[in-house]
Amino acid sequence: MGDTLRVDVLVLGGGPAGFTAALRAAELGANVTLLERTLLGGTCTDDGCAPTRVLARAARLVRDAAQAPAYGILLPPASVDFAALLTETQRIIFRLHEKKQLRHHLERVGIRVHEKTGDAKFIGARSVGLPDGRLFEADRIIVCVGGHARRLPIPGGELALTHSDIWGLDHLPKSMSIVGGSATGVQLATIFDSFGTRVRLLELAPRLLPAEDELISSSLTASLIQRGVEVLTGIGGVERLERHGHQVGLVYRDRAGRQEVAVDETIVFAVGWPANVEGLEADAAGVTVERGQIVVDETLRTSADGIFAAGDTTGRMMLVQSAIFEGSIAALNAVTDGHQTAGHGIVPHGGFTDPEYGSVGLTEEAAARLGPVVAATVHYADIDRAVIDGRTDGACKLVFSADDRSLVGAHVV
Repeated sequence: MGDTLRVDVLVLGGGPAGFTAALRAAELGANVTLLERTLLGGTCTDDGCAPTRVLARAARLVRDAAQAPAYGILLPPASVDFAALLTETQRIIFRLHEKKQLRHHLERVGIRVHEKTGDAKFIGARSVGLPDGRLFEADRIIVCVGGHARRLPIPGGELALTHSDIWGLDHLPKSMSIVGGSATGVQLATIFDSFGTRVRLLELAPRLLPAEDELISSSLTASLIQRGVEVLTGIGGVERLERHGHQVGLVYRDRAGRQEVAVDETIVFAVGWPANVEGLEADAAGVTVERGQIVVDETLRTSADGIFAAGDTTGRMMLVQSAIFEGSIAALNAVTDGHQTAGHGIVPHGGFTDPEYGSVGLTEEAAARLGPVVAATVHYADIDRAVIDGRTDGACKLVFSADDRSLVGAHVV
């Protein structure tokens, strides 16, 4: 064992939550050390929204090429060199890392940064160890270890991919079933459909994107169906996966409870995002973990005195925007012993689908539970620019409180 380093604030994880927490704690005068098991940047930069945006950009180019003849531009039919696209994706991610210079921003304000540490683990109250034997003790610890994609714990589940496995494909699948109709699943469905893959999308909830406003859900569903994606909502569950030669069979129950089998080249699970707590040994510090997430209160305190958590690891609202917000609140409360709450009433977010969507505030349904509302919707088919661009699918909805006429939600497709 090496010497123990004592610090005011120890931040575990260098994604959006951890990066923000470390900067904020240093700004407040704390002596801060940050531990990152791989590279700074987190899931968004390496495995999430950034590489997905590259695929979505390619999908839009395919769509634009298909539209070109209608405007008198004669092009050969677009085809996708998937290996070249993945190479370009990795090149862009490397450029993003170079551009952001995350380590420089941290170190220039005095934060000690340790990257590629491997998995940190608690060895006692406010005491953390690394695989190489280094030990750290801190007055306050902020856990921002992020999360990861998961496979369903069913027979044959290992035959499925997650979105993290997409970057390792060596060719474009001819057919794909995607289990999970929230943001990740719908994004993948629109992308691979644009690339020419035959796509089936399955969701247990009665509608796709169940957490979004009904306008977004219905608009994306209609668009997918029009494009030829098979959309199956309200299914009764997925039972198992099984080999069918060079393909994989997905055995599931349909809406009526009947057993069905979908056979495709590739099955993708987009079904949840548990925290990276397997090797953290949270119980050694008295930190409660439930259903794969670290339990926190509204001030982002865990069950252990002096230990906070922020970002995906809390399972509250797993978005980059909310991770940044929570990281700042956790640092403020950790350094000042404050009690500022991390409410998520207004968190702008969106999806890299086709058409894209964005949302902020309350859905019409959620607002109506709080009192009378007025909703105004403008469909793009009524707008000249949309007709000119040949992109008339989609709309904008504003949700107002009928009592005080305040804007409480905005949703755009």
